[in-house]
Amino acid sequence: MKNITGKLVKDFIQRILNAESIFFSAQGRTGFILRCFCMRLMHLGYSVYFCGETITPAITNNDLLIVLSGSGKTPSTLEAVRLAKQYEAETYGILGNIESEIGSLVDHSLHLPGTTKLCRNGEPESAQMAGSLFEQSAFLFLEAVVLNIYQTRKKDVGSVSSRHAVIE
Repeated sequence: MKNITGKLVKDFIQRILNAESIFFSAQGRTGFILRCFCMRLMHLGYSVYFCGETITPAITNNDLLIVLSGSGKTPSTLEAVRLAKQYEAETYGILGNIESEIGSLVDHSLHLPGTTKLCRNGEPESAQMAGSLFEQSAFLFLEAVVLNIYQTRKKDVGSVSSRHAVIE
């Protein structure tokens, strides 16, 4: 993650702050990671929606779609980007494979290196199963973004806790 500059992180955060609503799309284990980020942004007071859920409203040109994909070619995530662009929403990809179809379609992207299911040349070596290193890197990166927003907006534990689920 050493290639992720402070400027890239600040740009990503600013796009979140500027969005009216934030939509998310990712599949499989990567989808679970992105749902964690979505939940934390909800705790911080943002209007967030995960694509494919029945309560997700229409995306508009005031919104941001964030996608997370190791391969950069997951079909349903790719379709989410296409539809968001059709409705003129801003799109941001956090990708393990920046030289991908999703990488070429999104308005903004961030390369998050790690092993992916593609097992491409140049990916870091890992004793873990394919994809695990990307997923772990994504979780840590997104948690760091949450911490930055939390500290910058000077939220306190009470205000965040008040948005935590009470019926579980």
